[in-house]
Amino acid sequence: MPLFPAALLFLHLLAAAFWVGGMAAMHFSVRPAAVATLEPPQRLAFMASALSRFFFGVSIAIASSLASGLLLVWTMGGFARVHWNVHAMLGVGLVMMALFLHVRFAPYPRLLRAVAAREWPVAAANLNTIRKLVVVNLALGVLVFVLAIVGQAF
Repeated sequence: MPLFPAALLFLHLLAAAFWVGGMAAMHFSVRPAAVATLEPPQRLAFMASALSRFFFGVSIAIASSLASGLLLVWTMGGFARVHWNVHAMLGVGLVMMALFLHVRFAPYPRLLRAVAAREWPVAAANLNTIRKLVVVNLALGVLVFVLAIVGQAF
């Protein structure tokens, strides 16, 4: 594999690993630890702050993943020349991006406003909405990995 496509693939995989792995870490480690050790006001403020940092990284990962993926397709001769699993990965990835944008611009700002106003039930409801959508996106992210690995065989 020539250097440019290899570098694109590395960037693409790094971005995907950060995004999907980050969702797994937030859902299975950070959130349960916060629930176990912090009272609701501190937990909600902590999670809002952690999500702020994570969402910044996810935004970079999404841009990197989309750009590197499209450039990889271009180096392979375009969408007409790539395997069906590449089309499927792009489709699932676009759904994941749409879900992220919804979270980032709907329940997340409501969470921040509720935390700032100390409206803990409202903050908790918005954090719960984010948690549910992260579970969906995490499952979709795992599906993309499956498509990348197993899809080549079919």
